[in-house]
Amino acid sequence: MTRFCSAFCDQYYLHQAARLALRGHGGAEPNPLVGCVLVNDSGVTVGWGYHRTFGGPHAEIEALARAGSAANGATCYVTLEPCNHTGKTGPCAQALIDAGVKHVVIGRRDTTEHGCGGAEHLRTAGVDIRFVEDDRFVRSVSDPFFHRLENDRPWVIAKWAQTLDGMIASRTGDSQWISSLRSRAMVHRQRGRVDVMLTGIGTVQHDDPMLTARCGRVRRVARRVVIDPNLEISPDSKLVRTAGDTPVTVFCSQKSLSDRASKAHKLEAHNVEVIACSIGDEVDLDRVLQLLVERYDAATVLVESGPGLMGRLVAQSLVNEAWVFVGPLLFGDEQAVSAARGRTVQQLTDGIALDLIDQRRRGDDVMLRYRVR
Repeated sequence: MTRFCSAFCDQYYLHQAARLALRGHGGAEPNPLVGCVLVNDSGVTVGWGYHRTFGGPHAEIEALARAGSAANGATCYVTLEPCNHTGKTGPCAQALIDAGVKHVVIGRRDTTEHGCGGAEHLRTAGVDIRFVEDDRFVRSVSDPFFHRLENDRPWVIAKWAQTLDGMIASRTGDSQWISSLRSRAMVHRQRGRVDVMLTGIGTVQHDDPMLTARCGRVRRVARRVVIDPNLEISPDSKLVRTAGDTPVTVFCSQKSLSDRASKAHKLEAHNVEVIACSIGDEVDLDRVLQLLVERYDAATVLVESGPGLMGRLVAQSLVNEAWVFVGPLLFGDEQAVSAARGRTVQQLTDGIALDLIDQRRRGDDVMLRYRVR
């Protein structure tokens, strides 16, 4: 390409790079997801890559290896500014220069101490640089990394399935199944990509869930975490009975841990970790998220819970993203169960604003992916 593509082309190829990035490891390692596409003068993709694992080749290096000599004169579309330092791998900026890449279109500036400076290095070497930082979808692939870096908290994804009128269960609690088999399979795949599955004691008592990934390629085994202020979880629950195979942590109040010490010991005998983390009688949710980073190096948390815990997380601004599966069903029942509760909204401006960053059809369902502003 003798000049940069139009804005449409920039978006098209950056979106390709972003989708490649989402094939990656899911954010557990201490580095962001990055995707890269190399395109020649005729608009043909000659190379592509994504960062697969911590310490492995970066996206740009994978793309250059596939392109070979075709990288000379090509345009590079990459979701994050190419690095300019030598760590576990060499500097990607210099690799692009050595390969003769002519233009680089970047979806996000790297503000980390070790990662920044690549764009300036490229520009000094005569490579044309263009930042396209206003695309929410492209930025979304590295948001979890920067969130954890800046806040010492994992990226929290709230997931629920709802009817067209926003209900997750009937007034009797019947909810299986609002979403389709295809939607549920997608959720299982996501369970196999996160570090923590988070739920509340109400969901454990009502559904007795496993919270494990049971289809697709499991990239990591998520720790199952239960918010249980009064330490009510039953030793006969599926979570407790399988704690020896898949880790389980229960967070309760300090008072409950003191009053029900024998219950805690019984749970620990079943390999369940019990931690007191509370403000008064309630579990301190913000501190829980901090502990998940400190103790388990967690980067991503998937929440599958009832409206009580979901409402508390939302009210405390602890949810970063929402995956909403809308099924082809309408209740029209004011006593049916909504996705979250506990807030008082007098005006539209009191609501929590979300940005739609992705949407797709799953059979007769619609999957909507939102980011909290």
